[in-house]
Amino acid sequence: MQKNKKEKLEQNKTEEPMGLLQRSLLTGFVGGILWSMISAFMYYFNFMDLSARHYLLRSWNRAGWTDTWLGEAVSILLVGLLSIGVALLYYILLKKVNSLWAGVVFGMVLWVVIFYIATPIFPNIPTVEELNLDTIVSSFCIYILYGTFIGYSISYDYHETGLKKSE
Repeated sequence: MQKNKKEKLEQNKTEEPMGLLQRSLLTGFVGGILWSMISAFMYYFNFMDLSARHYLLRSWNRAGWTDTWLGEAVSILLVGLLSIGVALLYYILLKKVNSLWAGVVFGMVLWVVIFYIATPIFPNIPTVEELNLDTIVSSFCIYILYGTFIGYSISYDYHETGLKKSE
């Protein structure tokens, strides 16, 4: 009877480790938060004319708070949440590609999708032709680094998990 009681205690239970998909989604969230914070930093120091709040909040909400630090914080959180979907897309399509370059290309493709294809969704955002060169280069670099972070993290984790299982 006492042994049965001991097995049921919370402190004696072991947690199941996160699976590859859960770690990939967490990587997406962290990557979205990290790189949108860096993007906000670059906007603050005039490396870029746009930040996440221009896309996410100012496109559909013209309230005064969207131009404050709160608007930037909400936008960063929203980018983190949207980035979960981006990580899921990478997980589905490219997780088996064990190359740094897959993430770089993924980031480039994301930049093209956001700045060329999705521009009609964001009517107050200037087109690429209207942006200055600093904004284009800085945002392109941010997207490359973001894609590399997401892509290589997921691919590395996938291959490391496969190696551990085969041992």
